[in-house]
Amino acid sequence: MMKKAEVVIIPSPGVGHLVSTLEFAKLLINRNNHLRITILVIKLPHTTETDIYTKSLSNSNSLNIINLPECSLPTNSNLGSAMNAILEAQKQNVKQAVADLITEREDGVLAAFVVDLLTCSALTLLMLLENSPSLPQLLQLTEVTIPSFANSVPTKSLPSSVLHKEYESFFMSYAKGLKNADGIIVNSFEELESYAIRSFCSHPGQAGLLIYPVGPILNPEPKTKGVVDSADIIKWLDDQPRSLVVFLCFGSRGYLDEEQVNEIALAIENSGAHFVWSLRKPPPIGTMVEPSNYTLSDLGLVLPVGFLDRTAKTGRVIGWAPQAQILAHQATSGFVSHCGWNSILESIYFGVPVATWPLFADQQTNAFQLVGELKIAVEIALDYNVHLNGERNYFLTADKIERGIRNVLEKDGEVW
Repeated sequence: MMKKAEVVIIPSPGVGHLVSTLEFAKLLINRNNHLRITILVIKLPHTTETDIYTKSLSNSNSLNIINLPECSLPTNSNLGSAMNAILEAQKQNVKQAVADLITEREDGVLAAFVVDLLTCSALTLLMLLENSPSLPQLLQLTEVTIPSFANSVPTKSLPSSVLHKEYESFFMSYAKGLKNADGIIVNSFEELESYAIRSFCSHPGQAGLLIYPVGPILNPEPKTKGVVDSADIIKWLDDQPRSLVVFLCFGSRGYLDEEQVNEIALAIENSGAHFVWSLRKPPPIGTMVEPSNYTLSDLGLVLPVGFLDRTAKTGRVIGWAPQAQILAHQATSGFVSHCGWNSILESIYFGVPVATWPLFADQQTNAFQLVGELKIAVEIALDYNVHLNGERNYFLTADKIERGIRNVLEKDGEVW
């Protein structure tokens, strides 16, 4: 009997990374029955979202899910040091899991490791490592030239891991690790990022490093949780006019403070748009706990007085959203998004224009790419940033948000 090729995949912590990893693994084993894939899941402390996806999958002869033991974080740590601590603490668990795998599998040969990158696209990260100046020099510039972008990139739109000293060691360790890879798998496709892929392949610093654009990898029917059932929100969309609904969603870990939430509500109401708004409750300040859903009574306190009653016929405010299903619906015409990469791919796949409102990590760079590079999105903000302590770098007024909502609804069908 032919031995199976064992592939070990280690996604970065976070449900967004896990979902695309699972979908990629399914594609591989469906196309090649000589592969067996083991996914080592690193969970963030106090996180339950990953369980929604892993517990529904049963281990088989082709796909094996191993949840690594959870580890605690040092107190008062920033995000960069916290992520370093998590990854450092998991090294021994990874080694043990792989050792057990080799011992237990007599019908397989360990063939490859696939290690997910946390902070931003592999192409952008490598090009930054090769070409950007030091952090002190970078902070004095208003824009920087990166070979994977046709246009100069505003410094404020670079990933937060590049701009903040506390993330520097984390960023450098990831970036340097990429240089030891035999190849880079990118959840993208050449038609979308042809300039970046060509520049990467021709760059002398990347000689011999192969690039594999394998996307778009997405899950069109995700698991859902929350106080609003996915079937209920889809039924509500069925009753809305075609191509008239704007969807507002800031990702699995995205949230905004109460003052900013009020401005969104004013903008929605003033625009007169039909809407679905995924609104999440901020976690305790300074923690890595995931945002949670508001109860109905809490929503009445955080939103402007009477907002839910006045918009009862034109909109729904929900918690965790069945995002792909909402974007796929014929009533949805615009997407106010944090510009996480999975969300971008889903918006492109389902043909829904984006209004950009990034929050953290690589999202500012993604927003610039959509608006300034690919020109397939409209801008609400490009450099908005929310820190782990909940502080934002500036305040977006209702009139600017309303303008973005109107613009993205007017773009329906034009940018695709």
